Amino acid sequence: MALRFASLGSGSKGNGTLVASGDHCLLVDCGFTIRETERRMARLGLSPADLGAILVTHEHSDHLSGVAPLSRKYGLPVYLTPGTLRARDIGKLPEVHLIEGHRPFSVADIQVTPVAVPHDAREAAQFVFRRRDTRLGLLTDLGTITPHVEDHFGGCDALVLEANHDPQMLAQGPYPPSLKRRVGGAYGHLSNQQAAGFLQRVGCDGLQHLVVAHISEKNNTVELARQALASAAEQVTNCIFACQQQGFDWLEIE
Repeated sequence: MALRFASLGSGSKGNGTLVASGDHCLLVDCGFTIRETERRMARLGLSPADLGAILVTHEHSDHLSGVAPLSRKYGLPVYLTPGTLRARDIGKLPEVHLIEGHRPFSVADIQVTPVAVPHDAREAAQFVFRRRDTRLGLLTDLGTITPHVEDHFGGCDALVLEANHDPQMLAQGPYPPSLKRRVGGAYGHLSNQQAAGFLQRVGCDGLQHLVVAHISEKNNTVELARQALASAAEQVTNCIFACQQQGFDWLEIE
């Protein structure tokens, strides 16, 4: 059984990523209402009742707002760092598993390694998923690529990578100065050029799927992201661009 993955939507209006192995399926983040989550999962052939757990990267609303309602309705366990749990009062959850010290853990037959990332959140984590020798990296919502990040996300078989903004569009765009500084800062979001530099440094040998994600609707375009990543990702077998409304459909790692 191979790892496969899909997205409910990717962007500042809501995020959710499905990771599955056989009959086991995890949801990473939920920034949608219950009804919208059910609708988006149905498009991918699933219901929240098919989930084994919800994993949370950090407390920002586009990643967290739907987690507690979905967990309570369907009795789903939630995995998150202590800092994320303390950062916002989300009420009682049916089952909580704290990710202590970013130590690896398993949900069914999917091994999960949380990776600390620099983001303007209390204790943000991104994840590397493993089943046997197959590795999937989920890397969004960080402002800087650190050596620690490169060590964990290099050599993945598939990667969901943020290319949030084009620096010139961000500088000339509608955001107030304080928000521009936050987005473009060391604890904000990756630019197209930062994403490309990361791929050049870690290499793309063996990378079957590259999904470019969390693309800003106001400070970036798919074409600008494509141009910036073109040379770095030219060896990738399959490169797609996730969107806010449709996310992306199931991809399987061979």
